[in-house]
Amino acid sequence: MLSSSKLTLRALEPEDVSLLFQWENEFSLWFEGCTVVPFSHYELKQYIVNAKDIFSDKQYRFIIEDNRLKEAIGTIDLFDFDPMNQRVEVGVFLQEDFRRMGYATESIRLIKEYAFKFLGVKQLYAHICEENQISIDLFEKCGFKKVGRLEKWLKRGEDWKDCFILQCLNN
Repeated sequence: MLSSSKLTLRALEPEDVSLLFQWENEFSLWFEGCTVVPFSHYELKQYIVNAKDIFSDKQYRFIIEDNRLKEAIGTIDLFDFDPMNQRVEVGVFLQEDFRRMGYATESIRLIKEYAFKFLGVKQLYAHICEENQISIDLFEKCGFKKVGRLEKWLKRGEDWKDCFILQCLNN
């Protein structure tokens, strides 16, 4: 199990559907995840039922659970898994009440350990909008470095925003 004294990263359970429905359909977050339509309860149930493993699905979502509260407070995702080139993208989401309390930092630390030691990847990376300085700071604090900038990568209304690529290598 992926855990620390503060939190546990666990598999999705059928009971998580309502929370996923709430989180995935939060319109203000769609730009970060590139979502363009809402998800139904049915779709999310099917996602949980059909999730196998990262090698077959090329993605895996963990629930971040607060150990003290025994409550789901967010997710951390590994996606676009490329076993041939030993890399995977990472994304993290926390409910607003749990932000800036060390949960994201600890989740990234645990997922790095899992990805490097268990999955055998050489690198983790993230794409982060230039406007999301809080996430950029978080990933840099966790050992990621800016290695590139994609110009006009993300459309926000009528504007285009640049996106940074941040990378963490397992030396």
